[in-house]
Amino acid sequence: MAIMAKKLQPAKTAAIADIKARFETVSDYIFTEYRGLTVEQITQLRDLLRAKGCTYKVVKNNFARIAFEEMKASDVSAYLTGPTAVALPTDEANAVAKILFDFAKETPALVIKGGLIDGELYDAAKIAAFSKLPGKKELISMLMSAMLGNTSKLARTLQAVADKKAEA
Repeated sequence: MAIMAKKLQPAKTAAIADIKARFETVSDYIFTEYRGLTVEQITQLRDLLRAKGCTYKVVKNNFARIAFEEMKASDVSAYLTGPTAVALPTDEANAVAKILFDFAKETPALVIKGGLIDGELYDAAKIAAFSKLPGKKELISMLMSAMLGNTSKLARTLQAVADKKAEA
């Protein structure tokens, strides 16, 4: 539960509204701890994520808790401890998770805490497994190639039967 001040300050309510507006634009959130990363490393990570259409936002934990409570989202307060940054993927969350885990291998200071994917809480282990799954576009291409292979095989078989009948 987030701590609400008795006297609300306009700057803080504006900051919470800004965080909430950013959070409402996406449905998936991956929480990380960035303690120990240099500015160059965070910039490099942001560039990698931006290439996948993802925003990497450092947030104040209490402001983020309030924003999630106002959005009626699952309780993510367990992930909002320590220095927290949130990856906000707009397209494929598993591709973003893969980038984060690959970057964490190179830079052990980056810690993936967990995530909120399609309204379901994922711990770090579940996010790691999720990152290994193929993306939506990859799955569609796999399905289409399987369908195309069977269709072309059927067409070749029918053509062979027609050629055989034409010879006879």
